[in-house]
Amino acid sequence: MRLLISLLLAGTAAASNVPYFAAMSPDPGAWPEILSAIGLESRPPAAAHVFVARAGSPASIEWNARVDKGAILILEGESSLAEMFGFRRTKENVRAGSVTDVHQPKLEIVWERAAELPVFELPDGARVFTRERWSGIPVVAGFKRGTGAVLWLAASPGDHGYEHFPYLLAALCDLGLEVPFRSARLWAFFDSAYRSRVDLDYFAARWRKAGIAALHVAAWHYFEPNIENDAWLTTLIEVCHREGILVYAWLELPHVSERFWESHPEWREKTAVLQDAHLDWRKLMNLANRDCFHAVSDGVRGLLSRFDWDGVNLAELYFESLEGIANPSRFTPMNPDVRSAFRTAQGFDPVELFTTRSDELSRQRFLEFRAELARQMQEEWLQVVEAARVDKPYLDLVLTHVDDRLDPGIRQAVGADAARVLPLLDRHRFTFLVEDPATVWHLGPQRYQTLAARYRELTSHPDHLAVDINLVERYQNVYPTKQQTGAELLQLVHEAARQFQRVALYFESSLVPVDLGLLPSAAAAVTRFERLGHEVVVNSMAGVGLAWKGSASVDGQLWPVADEDTVWLPAGQHQVKPAAGNLGIRLVRLNGDLKSAKVVTSRTIEFSYRSDARVIAVFDRPAGKVRVDRVSPPLCDAGPRTVLLPSGDHVVTVSVE
Repeated sequence: MRLLISLLLAGTAAASNVPYFAAMSPDPGAWPEILSAIGLESRPPAAAHVFVARAGSPASIEWNARVDKGAILILEGESSLAEMFGFRRTKENVRAGSVTDVHQPKLEIVWERAAELPVFELPDGARVFTRERWSGIPVVAGFKRGTGAVLWLAASPGDHGYEHFPYLLAALCDLGLEVPFRSARLWAFFDSAYRSRVDLDYFAARWRKAGIAALHVAAWHYFEPNIENDAWLTTLIEVCHREGILVYAWLELPHVSERFWESHPEWREKTAVLQDAHLDWRKLMNLANRDCFHAVSDGVRGLLSRFDWDGVNLAELYFESLEGIANPSRFTPMNPDVRSAFRTAQGFDPVELFTTRSDELSRQRFLEFRAELARQMQEEWLQVVEAARVDKPYLDLVLTHVDDRLDPGIRQAVGADAARVLPLLDRHRFTFLVEDPATVWHLGPQRYQTLAARYRELTSHPDHLAVDINLVERYQNVYPTKQQTGAELLQLVHEAARQFQRVALYFESSLVPVDLGLLPSAAAAVTRFERLGHEVVVNSMAGVGLAWKGSASVDGQLWPVADEDTVWLPAGQHQVKPAAGNLGIRLVRLNGDLKSAKVVTSRTIEFSYRSDARVIAVFDRPAGKVRVDRVSPPLCDAGPRTVLLPSGDHVVTVSVE
């Protein structure tokens, strides 16, 4: 061990800022999953900055110097090394089955299996992050020393890395760990019913810092014009645009609005017991009725024209319920129009499936009819939104569709059949957003690899696949928290970002403050990082922000796309190194896929991008002259430093006056 430490001291004094970790035990446990979730890579000890010493690790006084010079040392359980740093076992034990954490003190953190833990003495000045709930004894603590830090935990973090202590990564950041990468590509669903009295400027800035690129706003609250509501939504969109955040109209058809439901009882959807389909919060309308369809489509066109939307999300446009045909009180559609159409096609009323005709063949005939009806309904509404592109050609389009590949029962339950819908990408431009069904919320992050593979088999447009992670309380017996948070959430986001072009979070108000700061790092899909002297090499799947101070050269050219602490890079591999000189103007945020950038003169920069949606460019100072594809088109200014640019592939030249 002494020889190893000597090698560390000799070889890594200049590597204190690299995103590398090393597990000092043959069995690394779950630490690779924990640390890689925010972009750290496993490397040999001689290259690492973060070190994991598991139970039984031997002491060496040379670790003192290593920590003083910037190393972050993680100590797991009892060891002579932990004792050397002041974490000493006493003769007492405690039965631990629940803990509290300073990052979310009111959250119930319950272990699936209680464990007998020794009680430890802590060194003077150690900060306690986590305590056993009932006795109050410390189980996670740490301290800073020199330019490094030590984090200690009384037990293993668990097989997956989040079973015992969800907020280990937050504790590491509190002790000085700097995350290397960040993304600005997340989407989030937003319901104003949960945020009606908030400071919009504050929240928009918070969303930007959390890496949120687009907010999908519950548009059913604004279906009918209302002076006060319309003014609030208009302000929300303006504030988001200033921060570089796109805003989509999130529709939940066949739910239209509360007022529409009350005003049109004749068009209400029916369940199999022929009652109005008020199921959970949604009040479903019969869109198969042509009068109802035309009234709703007129309302949607009015909604899209009244506000400066950037896109539309047609979400969950199929039927109820997750219990399927087994629960007639929730099963739809059983309105007169659908029943008549099916009777004409198949010769019997589908209501008979719940009375006199219960054979499996008859059931399958209706379920097949229902799945095809859902596909037809989805294409019809895609066409409605596409018609709005005549006046707003920049409108992006998203179809949120519950997954039926991991849980094939979803198709029969709600009529959602991805294999029927994905061929629509051959003739319509939209993003297919795969929603996790509630039945698989308890499964781990690796499910996204399987999920992505199954969807790629169904389409020749894999670049139009995205995934929606539901951050809500799960009905399954899950541990340690009912809702995904901390290391579990970060692992979910990280794996999803590695597999899909875009990750959406449902929903914004479920995000807790402790998770916000690390979300951008979890969403950064970096495949390679190398430090070569003063130069670094970064390869990313969809573009990434690299933590950086000062001016930078990228691929040999002075780089104009950066903010105060981040250099923003296009997808692919790039070399980054320090550069001299100040720029006349910088592009600090771009809501699109950056392709290239360069400095033209001391006061002019040029960049290219592509995007299916309108793009927001935010600069570090007011832009003077802006040219798109060598012409000066009329542009929408969203603020003194913010410009809205057209969708598509474009080259932009910006000069300061």
